[in-house]
Amino acid sequence: MKFTIYGNPVEHSKSPQMHNAGFEELNFDGFYTKTLLEDGNNLKENFLKNNIQGANITVPHKEKAFMQADEIVGIASKIGAVNTYINENGKIKAYNTDAPGFMRAIEEFGDIKDVLLLGAGGTAKAISVALRDKNIDVTVVNRSINKKDFFENLNCKFYDYNGIEKVIETNNESLKYDLIINSTSAGLKDKNYPAPLNILTKLIINSKNAIDCIYGKMTPFLQEASKNGLKYKDGEDMLLYQGIIAFELFTNVNADKKVVKVMRDGLNNNCK
Repeated sequence: MKFTIYGNPVEHSKSPQMHNAGFEELNFDGFYTKTLLEDGNNLKENFLKNNIQGANITVPHKEKAFMQADEIVGIASKIGAVNTYINENGKIKAYNTDAPGFMRAIEEFGDIKDVLLLGAGGTAKAISVALRDKNIDVTVVNRSINKKDFFENLNCKFYDYNGIEKVIETNNESLKYDLIINSTSAGLKDKNYPAPLNILTKLIINSKNAIDCIYGKMTPFLQEASKNGLKYKDGEDMLLYQGIIAFELFTNVNADKKVVKVMRDGLNNNCK
């Protein structure tokens, strides 16, 4: 059976080596590849035409994947973005495993009550829904206000760069966060920050912990967090835990501790 990950870019993805390691451990008849998809509107057509049994979807296609699915399952309906497709007799069932995967990844930070979330895309939507479901306060900072309605409907505070800069200038003492999150692709293929550095630094120094959803590299965001003494981590655990949930959907097998270890080891090897 064929499995793949769709994205743009997708060359960096370690999902194939993680899932293929799990398939091998279970002697499961599956092979997982990467698919560069420039136009997310073609996702459903590509998925069905190539007889893909299951797929993961990464940036920037999660919201378009939601729109093209035949059935939305679980928390994904609240998020409006999906990262997992299952082919069920030519019909697409879609899930979001980012949300539960993220919550498991931040457990080591302890009690989290106030979060600052950078970005407003599909990953940010999943994270915000998961956090609000636990009654955690969320403040979202994004380049523009185009997507503010979704987050404000969740009772998140929402600012563009100009808005948060005014808050910093007038009431900096109110900006105290247990966790700051980069959900954008800034730093993935460049040296960019997820917000202007003069703003980002002021937000970081008011935070205790930091996580970047990008994995496998020390991004400029994480470098800034480290420089300011925050406890930090990249997105490897989020990738692993959301991947395990997707893997169980692909195989209909509960991943035990041995499978989880094999999949983590797969992430950390150098295979393509």
